[in-house]
Amino acid sequence: MSDKRISPLPLRLKQARKAMGISQKQLGIQLGMEPGTASARMNHYEKGKHTPDYATLKAMADELGVPVAYFFCESEKSAQLLCLLDQMTDAEKDILIEQLTKLNTTDK
Repeated sequence: MSDKRISPLPLRLKQARKAMGISQKQLGIQLGMEPGTASARMNHYEKGKHTPDYATLKAMADELGVPVAYFFCESEKSAQLLCLLDQMTDAEKDILIEQLTKLNTTDK
C-alpha cells in the first residue's frame, strides 16, 4: 500500500522521462531551461525536493506525451488507464462511459 502523504509526482515524472529515453538534462532543455541548470532542476523535481508549477507540469506532460493527471496517479494501474483514456477520441470515451455506467448499475 502506498503512503498517501508522499506525492506520486516524482516517481511518475521519472517513469515518463525514462519511457521516452531521455536524460534529465535533455528534458529540461526541451522545456526551455538553461542547459547549465536543466539537469539539476529536473533532478530536484524527480527527488521531490521541489514541485513544478502548473505551467511547467503541463509543459512536462506535453513533452512526455502523458496527461497532467498522470503525475498524480497513486497506482500503476490508474496511471496506465489514464494514459490509455487520454489517447481515446471523445466518441470512444462516450462509449466507454456508457459501458461502465451500465456495468456499475447492474452490479448494484
